Amino acid sequence: MIPFLATLLAFPVVMLLAMGPAAAACVDSAAPGVDWRRCLQDGRDLTGADLTGAVLRDTSFVRARLPGAKLVQAEAPEVRFTSADLTGADLSRAVMRGADFTRAVLRDADLSGADLRQARFFRADLRGANLTGAELGGADMLGVQLDGALWVDGQRRCAAESVGACR
Repeated sequence: MIPFLATLLAFPVVMLLAMGPAAAACVDSAAPGVDWRRCLQDGRDLTGADLTGAVLRDTSFVRARLPGAKLVQAEAPEVRFTSADLTGADLSRAVMRGADFTRAVLRDADLSGADLRQARFFRADLRGANLTGAELGGADMLGVQLDGALWVDGQRRCAAESVGACR
């Protein structure tokens, strides 16, 4: 009977270990390295927030306010910034493959060295943004405003009225 009881008591511990890493705490305060995996942050005001090195995989920031926010080296594949305000935000060296920036405002944002492959920028505002060294393979740039943006080569500024491509 005692071996059965020991097995029964050990079962909850084994189940907790089998569940893998702890779930993201979506209510945690914005801070460097925060783990907001698969969280809903829609509509939040995160103006000037420091999310350096944050884990934001599959997180939604629809209509969120992030002007001046720091997302340097954030791990954020498949993140959703639909209609979000990222004016002057620093997304340098962030991993944002497959991210959705549809109708987002990224004026004067720093996207240098960011991995933006397969990202959707449909009708986004990237006027004055720094795209030096950004990886844009397969990105949807349809209707994107690029006036004054520093292009991926770090040399060319996009001409006035550049829409969908840097001219």
